[in-house]
Amino acid sequence: MPTISTADFKNGLGLRIKDKVYTIVEFQHVKPGKGGAFVRYKTRDIKSGRVVENTCNAGTKFESVMLTTREFQYLYNDGTDYIFMDNESYEQVPVPEDMVGENSKWLRENDICQLLFADDELMGVTPPMFIETTIVQTDPGFKGDTVQGSTKPATIDTGAVIQVPMYLNEGEVIKVDTRDGKFVSRV
Repeated sequence: MPTISTADFKNGLGLRIKDKVYTIVEFQHVKPGKGGAFVRYKTRDIKSGRVVENTCNAGTKFESVMLTTREFQYLYNDGTDYIFMDNESYEQVPVPEDMVGENSKWLRENDICQLLFADDELMGVTPPMFIETTIVQTDPGFKGDTVQGSTKPATIDTGAVIQVPMYLNEGEVIKVDTRDGKFVSRV
């Protein structure tokens, strides 16, 4: 297992601490007037997304983890797993529902997703940043429904419910930002 010193810290670097994989969000080397130098750093747990702030002495060694992101095509859900295909090797990879989590509401067949690996161990799934989807259910918009910034709930073809402007109707194709679930534009 390769180790890394605090002198080699970079944002985005992968670390394994107590059998959990983290990525460095930010760090700062501190050299006080009295006492030894130390490092203050924030890490994000790859699986839970929780951010933790820690300090350690300068020169402390950590186990480094190689974080890689690869493109996979989402194929289908077989009831227990989501099946993705590697676009290079055509290998199919089953991903458990709990690992996909909330991102499942943005997955559509044949979309290209990013799968995050830590030393060949699958850590998470990121859907495409934007998806083009169809509104399957919403209340009808009427002429005059143009109050500044007013929205209404709409169900899209992936099953997710998002807020859309009042002028949109069922059957319209829209662009949605999957990071925050917000309407972007008509297509």
